[in-house]
Amino acid sequence: MTYCKMVHRWLTILLLSLSMIGWLYGLLDSRFLVTFTTEGVISGLKMYVVDSRGGAIACMLLALFFLGTWPAILTLLERRGRLPQHTYLDYTITNLLAAVIIAFTFGEFGHTNDDIPNFLVQLSQNNWPSVLFAMGGGVVLSLGNLSTQYAWAFVGLSVTSVICSSITVVIGTTLNYFLDDKINRAEILFPGVACFLIAVCFGSVVHTSNAKDNEAKLDKVEDPHIGGEGKDLEYGSGNAGNANTGTANFLIELESRRAIKVFGKSTLTGLAICLFSGLCCSLFTPLFNLATNDQWHTLEDGVPHLSVYTTFFYFSCSCFVIAIILNITFLYHPMFNLPQSSIKAYLNDWEGRGWAFLAGLLCGFGNGLQFMGGQAAGYAAADAVQVSLKSVLLNLIVQLSNALF
Repeated sequence: MTYCKMVHRWLTILLLSLSMIGWLYGLLDSRFLVTFTTEGVISGLKMYVVDSRGGAIACMLLALFFLGTWPAILTLLERRGRLPQHTYLDYTITNLLAAVIIAFTFGEFGHTNDDIPNFLVQLSQNNWPSVLFAMGGGVVLSLGNLSTQYAWAFVGLSVTSVICSSITVVIGTTLNYFLDDKINRAEILFPGVACFLIAVCFGSVVHTSNAKDNEAKLDKVEDPHIGGEGKDLEYGSGNAGNANTGTANFLIELESRRAIKVFGKSTLTGLAICLFSGLCCSLFTPLFNLATNDQWHTLEDGVPHLSVYTTFFYFSCSCFVIAIILNITFLYHPMFNLPQSSIKAYLNDWEGRGWAFLAGLLCGFGNGLQFMGGQAAGYAAADAVQVSLKSVLLNLIVQLSNALF
């Protein structure tokens, strides 16, 4: 069982790696092959706009680092027993802060003009159709990230990353390809999408295999405090007591310490959460694309398109509002039998708060950089490359941690 599990896991990583290489090639050979001339780095006359291949690739690489690390931080906090509602409230505050910083720096560089107005100028313009698209993108991303936080507990960080990323690419990249007027190379882009479809299947197989493996381990251990079946918990750090990672004792110690209790829960619960999260995350970049490029011509004549920075600000504001409403609700009416909390308890919970703040900043700056690169490269290529890189990085982090600990 353990051997099969490792085969499935590494095969999934291989599929994602092939997809990453193909999409990076598509990124470099699309119509986005402009020269390394003006990067849009303020010439003193206009706003900073990424409009070169080098600039977009730099944004992608920075975004990869940011977006590839914050999920691991939130997972670590949950496994240490911090309530996910508390963590997500902290995370969403600094996530919005990152958008505000980007808007008032990059969005305010240079002198404003009628074609490319600065951030503050656009706040007063009649661009509400685009604003609504941006806010819609923030809503679905907030729902996607929130559900992903629970999926990590049920399915594991590695498998959740594979399944959610694959669904995001299959749907989101396809939508962005047509919204971008097919500027990317379909013969490269869509074979990569097919690889992700296969990865979804392998991710489900890995989860099922892990669940059965853990169930077999726990069946050998008599413990009166555990009821039901053991599920997917193999992705943990080696710090749960003195037990070896992956053993039955490790699973028991981890379950007793973590915030979200998953013993006795159905295998389908985690997969259903992954599916919902993937569907939500697949829609936020197409909506962001519509907000910045107005492909449906919803703006009045003479009204300039929203800049990436203004769009990202509205996007993050709606993401923040939805996250605050839902998580305050979950404080008093928690899901999955989590303990009830309160605003007072949240404010007094400083354990791990700094890490949650850091995760929010990483995610906020990562999303901003991804959108900056997407505006230049085309959102289909940018989304596909970024999601595949992020998924591979997360899987490698999990494999490395398991090997070391």
